[in-house]
Amino acid sequence: MDLLERVRAGGLIGEDDRVIVLLSGGRDSVCLLDVVARIAADVRALHVNYGLREEAGADEAACRALCARLAVPLEVQRAERPADAGNLQAWARDVRYGLGAQLAAREDALLAAGHTATDQAETILYRLASSPSRRALLGMQASKGRLVRPLLSCTREETRAHCLTRGLPWVDDASNESDAFARARVRAGLVPALRAVHPAAERNVVRAAELLREEAAVLDEVVDTALAGRDHITLDHLRILPPALGRLVLRRLAEEAVGELCPRVSGRYEEVLDLSDHAMLDLGDGARAVVRNGTLRFERTPPLPVHG
Repeated sequence: MDLLERVRAGGLIGEDDRVIVLLSGGRDSVCLLDVVARIAADVRALHVNYGLREEAGADEAACRALCARLAVPLEVQRAERPADAGNLQAWARDVRYGLGAQLAAREDALLAAGHTATDQAETILYRLASSPSRRALLGMQASKGRLVRPLLSCTREETRAHCLTRGLPWVDDASNESDAFARARVRAGLVPALRAVHPAAERNVVRAAELLREEAAVLDEVVDTALAGRDHITLDHLRILPPALGRLVLRRLAEEAVGELCPRVSGRYEEVLDLSDHAMLDLGDGARAVVRNGTLRFERTPPLPVHG
């Protein structure tokens, strides 16, 4: 089954769907646009020009030429990086997905991103190295809300082959290979090393993530049962739970209180068990454990006072 038919069979994109494709001009996004345009009835592309590279203008021109060739309407947005934006790649990602989400909501459309199985393997390996937790192994979801990733079962080599077969040009971003970025170091060093161990390394990592995601759903149900709809748990109850389940319960309570991921909370499990009554403990990631009358709750850690 060729790449087009695999994406069609995946069911994330249907012929009656309206789809916004995030188009960088790179190989994977070019492949994605071509495939989606051959499946869905109503397709548009969104390109974000950050103006950070000398090639930014040429990238935009390439996207315009591709969309003209495929008869796909293109919307171009420009973004200027604030001085306090922090991590460059994270800022660019947030801008791209933010603009994409706004456009998809306005058009009542799906938002398609060109992540591949290779990206999935890199994401899992990077997260596992930088944040030890069960969620690090789950990788990116194929579908979440309006966001879909139709190429998640295809490798980067397959998207390249598709573009070559279809005669579709793409642009290369040299920063993707720069060892200044941790993800690029994973791409250039770790993934090739795994392929040397086994040629199907990427697919095996991705398949493991799929299985773990299915198992994670079961674990979530176990946590639901342990909490029984409550936003708290007694320390006595927590202490009789198996440690693995206790850590999951802690993280669930913390993340519901904070509204964000709290990967460091699980690692403080033993410290929480040792808390006395009427105690509190800041656990990192903005989460604070509070014990009152033998009951453990979580709240957001208050911001540090500002001294004038």
